[in-house]
Amino acid sequence: MAEKKENWFAKKIAATKKRAQKDKKYKKRVIAVWAIALTIWTGAMFFLAQIVVSLVALFFIKQFNLVINENVAQTVIMAISYVVAIVLIILPPWYFMKSKVGKDGLGLRGLPTWTDILLAPIGYIASMAATMAVLLVIQAFVPSFNLQETQDVGFRMESLYSNADKMVAFAALVILAPIAEELIFRGYLYGKLRTRLSAIPAIILVSVLFGFMHGQWNVGIVVGVMSIFLCIARELTGTIYAGILMHMIRNGLAFYLLYINPISAVGVLGVALPVFLL
Repeated sequence: MAEKKENWFAKKIAATKKRAQKDKKYKKRVIAVWAIALTIWTGAMFFLAQIVVSLVALFFIKQFNLVINENVAQTVIMAISYVVAIVLIILPPWYFMKSKVGKDGLGLRGLPTWTDILLAPIGYIASMAATMAVLLVIQAFVPSFNLQETQDVGFRMESLYSNADKMVAFAALVILAPIAEELIFRGYLYGKLRTRLSAIPAIILVSVLFGFMHGQWNVGIVVGVMSIFLCIARELTGTIYAGILMHMIRNGLAFYLLYINPISAVGVLGVALPVFLL
């Protein structure tokens, strides 16, 4: 009798362990699908916002024969695109899935600290060193890989002939873009992913998406590597302030080399410096 009871208990325990093991695997699969879906959703809505806002703006400009400064128009379109992207990315999950988002989740807790200010240049230098190492490896294995192609950031050099135009472009590329992109990618997306994933897979998903969204292999690799350091800054500080400052440093240097003091100098590995920086 006792032996039968022991066998019964052993079978129950084995069955319970097996079921728990299956449940864990199932939960992991669900989390993986959720993480990938959230990443794709964020990228798709970000891209959709840019396309829709640009098309609507073009329609109104042509329909009403509006005469507007090219740089001002580009900046306004960028600003509206970012706002629409944030709404599209956050609102549907919040409304339909009750996925709440707070300041902490967006990495906006408190105010920037001296740690954030100090971490930004350190992170930028480290990301540049890592980028050079990655490009060295790529060039060694894929000599035909084009590292010279510059990124189209929406502002033509020919249109920036006055200080006012340059100030408008500076505001868009060096202030607006870093704040909005850090809020979306290292703020919302990374914050959400970290609620269910460990740091490494969350960093990989965010950085791959961020590189992909730039639309060019060479630029995508450079910004993808930097995204790793931006995510690390978010992980270390719990906020996106250091990442915003790091992003501003990168875009600020690129802006200077592209629009203020254009140079023909070529950096290490034959990579044009603006590509390296933006």
